Amino acid sequence: MDRVADARLTAAVSAAGGFGILGGGYGDEQWLSRELDLLEQSHALFGVGFITWSMAKQQMLLDLALERKPVAIMLSFGDPKPFVDRIKRTGAILICQIQSVALAKEAVAVGADILVVQGTEAGGHGASRGLISLVPEVVDAIGTSIPIAAAGGIADGRGLAAALMLGASGILMGTRFYASREAAGAQAAKERIREATGDDTLRSIVFDISRRNVWPAPFTGRCLCNAQTDRWFGREIELMRHLDEESAKYAAAREAGDFDIAAAIAGEAQGSFTTFPRHVT
Repeated sequence: MDRVADARLTAAVSAAGGFGILGGGYGDEQWLSRELDLLEQSHALFGVGFITWSMAKQQMLLDLALERKPVAIMLSFGDPKPFVDRIKRTGAILICQIQSVALAKEAVAVGADILVVQGTEAGGHGASRGLISLVPEVVDAIGTSIPIAAAGGIADGRGLAAALMLGASGILMGTRFYASREAAGAQAAKERIREATGDDTLRSIVFDISRRNVWPAPFTGRCLCNAQTDRWFGREIELMRHLDEESAKYAAAREAGDFDIAAAIAGEAQGSFTTFPRHVT
């Protein structure tokens, strides 16, 4: 939800009774500052999420966010330990997104206040465990010491009910909100998401290679299948051999909103919300 979850979407989710988290993503100081200004003006309760391994290179962004007194900071994909003390000193809640039992234990050990257990059904980046087996295993491993939210392939009340039965205290959703009017994503991407089903997604590293941003192992990314994944999935080494040409095409496609080449980031749940209202509330 990097940049897709901007101030408008974050405030709308909180106003509707949820808890909105600003998608800080890889970190853009100008964008982050502007969106935080808008959130302050909205008087909404909000959190700020960061890609942990990327933020390690731009630690001033965490300080920028903490200055605005968010209720929570969410860290995903990397070791949260270097940032815990700074977050805790401000009184912010530390949310850690994890993809395995080992990562859950590590996050609890360094002081996480809430865990988001992410299954491979999720859109965007994640790992290899399915949600339905991972959630109860994490619950059994850490007990009831902190709340657990389930993420990945959840888009309606049925998913919430299932997560609660598995032992979670709540859920975190991304793709469902990407398809809403309030989200900052491209309209063409939203339309593709609303027209697709879970069968139309693929977890791979094709779009990471194409945009010259390969993530550290074990993280891959789920997006809608398109001409780019049809051509290069299973041929990633060849794609890297043609990277100068293909990355230029990919960058141009993103700029033009051409999602036959650019990735529309989505999880497996969109088939369950295609008939729902297209707004947050």
